[in-house]
Amino acid sequence: MVLVLVVTVSAIAWGSGPALITALLSVFCFNYFFIPPIHTFTIAEPQNWIAFVVFVATAVAVGQLSSRARNRAEEAEARRIEIERLYRQLTEAFDRASEAETLRRSEQLKTALLDAVTHDLRTPLTSIKASVTTLLTAMGNNDGADSSLSAEGSRELLDVINEESDSLNHFVEEMMTLAQLEGGQLLLRRSEMPAQDIINIAVDRAATPLRERIINVSVANKLPPLVVDGASISGVIYELLVNAAKYSAPDSMIHINAQQISANEVEIAVENEGAALPVAVRQRVFEKFYRGPKEQGEKQGFGLGLSIARGVVEAHGGRIRMDAGPRGAGTAVRFTVPCAPGANADALTS
Repeated sequence: MVLVLVVTVSAIAWGSGPALITALLSVFCFNYFFIPPIHTFTIAEPQNWIAFVVFVATAVAVGQLSSRARNRAEEAEARRIEIERLYRQLTEAFDRASEAETLRRSEQLKTALLDAVTHDLRTPLTSIKASVTTLLTAMGNNDGADSSLSAEGSRELLDVINEESDSLNHFVEEMMTLAQLEGGQLLLRRSEMPAQDIINIAVDRAATPLRERIINVSVANKLPPLVVDGASISGVIYELLVNAAKYSAPDSMIHINAQQISANEVEIAVENEGAALPVAVRQRVFEKFYRGPKEQGEKQGFGLGLSIARGVVEAHGGRIRMDAGPRGAGTAVRFTVPCAPGANADALTS
């Protein structure tokens, strides 16, 4: 068995050629040391010939089998190495394709963004240009009173210029805020402020779009002060009010509610009584440059307000979502912001 083991080791270590030589040497050693008469190469007894032949066959067979096993192991290792090489090449190809696809999508996004910004800037600029041109033409026309603008007409054109200038200014502010949010550079000046004061600032700012709406403000008793950047959060409420007015009928109510929902969190909700927005629209309203369905007579916005609102709320550690209105119609947007610690438990909602 020791000699057979030597043949096996030789076959595994060096292959079939050395294994065959080792097998022959093992046969001679077996004959010389173990088959009587020992220390000679003579085989006297027939049964010893049988043992000798069996040993030779066994040694050769073991050598060949071990050599084949070694060859198969080498082939398997070679296949494994080849598979790893192909896998690396495939991974590198996918990475290159992914990078190319990422670059392609990035270029598409830049193009879409540029198109959107160009369109959003061109619309108010066109109105301003047309109004100014009309005013200048009227001022330079000396052919008679009939060809000149009335004071009321001039006032209307000046109102258009004023509103479109405000619109452009608001768009630039939104783009700057969006860039700060995406770059993680939005500076929040947090302080304790009553929710009622922040809501009042937003309502006053939105006086023009809300002029034909009835505003109902409900702030829970003993509500703790909010720990927020007051200007940013009032801007969020302003955007929600503008959208609530856009998708509701004149003389309908817009509800603003503020209530404490945990020891350190307040929820503010803005609800309208218009037609409920489809689920597909509600799921996308916080995307950049997404515009919901345009209402009759309403000016289409830039599609940035709600995206910025989400960014500001999340920068405060809060959450924002849009739901169907709780009164069976309309839409409700709810967001959470932190409040001062040690709040009165009576302010908590069930």
